[in-house]
Amino acid sequence: MSEFTGRKMAITMFSFFGVIIAVNFLMAYKAVSTFPGLEVQNSYVASQHFDTNRAAQRALGWTMTPDYDAAENRLYLAFTDARGNPATLSELSVLVGRTTEAKDDQRPEFTPAAGLWTAPLDLAPGRWMLRVEARSADGTLFAQRVGILVEG
Repeated sequence: MSEFTGRKMAITMFSFFGVIIAVNFLMAYKAVSTFPGLEVQNSYVASQHFDTNRAAQRALGWTMTPDYDAAENRLYLAFTDARGNPATLSELSVLVGRTTEAKDDQRPEFTPAAGLWTAPLDLAPGRWMLRVEARSADGTLFAQRVGILVEG
C-alpha cells in the first residue's frame, strides 16, 4: 500500500465536496424546474375578497364528493345542496394533478349524468389533487381543493 500524501488528500477532499456540490445543484434544478407556479397573481388583492367569497360559498351550502373508479377509469363528482339534493351548476372547471409537480396536470371535460358529473380519466396509482371551481346559477363561485388516493 502506498503512502497517503497531501496530493491524495486533496483529491479525496475535492472529490467528496464535488459530489456534495453536484447533488445540491441537481436538487436545486429539480426543485425549480418542477415548481408549478403561483396560486394567484397578487396575494394582497386576493386576500381583500377572501372573507366575502368564503361567506358566499358557505351560503350556498354545497358539498362536493369525489369518487374515482379505477376499473372504469372515470372520475365522478357529486355536488349536493344544503338539503342533500343535487346542486345546479352553471359551469365546472377541474384541475387534476399531483401536488408536487405540474407535468401530470389534466383538465378533464365533465358531463352531467344522473345527478353526478363524470369524466373519463386515467390516473396512475398514488395521491392526486383536485382543484374544483363551480358556479351556481346565480354566479356564486364554489371552490374546493381535495385530495384523492388511487390504489395501485
